[in-house]
Amino acid sequence: MPALKLDDGGTLTEGPAIVQYLADQKPESGLAPPNGTFARYKLQEWLTFINGEVHKPFGTLFGNPSEGEQKQAIEKINKRFAYVEKELGDKQFLTGDSFTVADAYFFVMLNWAHLHKVDLKPFPKLEAYFARVRSRPHVHEAMKEEGLVK
Repeated sequence: MPALKLDDGGTLTEGPAIVQYLADQKPESGLAPPNGTFARYKLQEWLTFINGEVHKPFGTLFGNPSEGEQKQAIEKINKRFAYVEKELGDKQFLTGDSFTVADAYFFVMLNWAHLHKVDLKPFPKLEAYFARVRSRPHVHEAMKEEGLVK
C-alpha cells in the first residue's frame, strides 16, 4: 500500500489521495485543477477509475498467478484500456490539454503493461500517449531515479 509520512507526523495512504496532496503543495504546477472546480472532479473521476479498475487487476500479475488467473487479469486490463483509448480520443492527456497527476498514475499502469507484456498494439492512442508522457523531461528524470531508464 502506498503511504506518505508527512513532516508533521501525519500519514496519507492510497495513491489518489497522495498524488492530489502532492499536487496541491505546488498549485502553480497545474498537476491538479483547483478544489471545487468541475475539472477537479474530472481528475478525481480518473484517479478513482485508474485505482479501482486498472491498478487492481495488475495486482494479480505481480503475484504468482495461474495461467487462467493471468489470462483473466489481462482480459480485464484490456477492457479498461479499450475504455481509456475511447475516452482519450484526440486529447493529449486524460483530462484535456494539461498533464495532471492522473496522467502520471496512468503512465505507471502503461509501464506495468510493458513489464508484464500486455500487448498495447490494439490501442494505438494509448501507445502514442505513453510515448508522449514518457518524453516529458520530469517523467524521464523520475524514471531514471527509479532505475527504469538510463
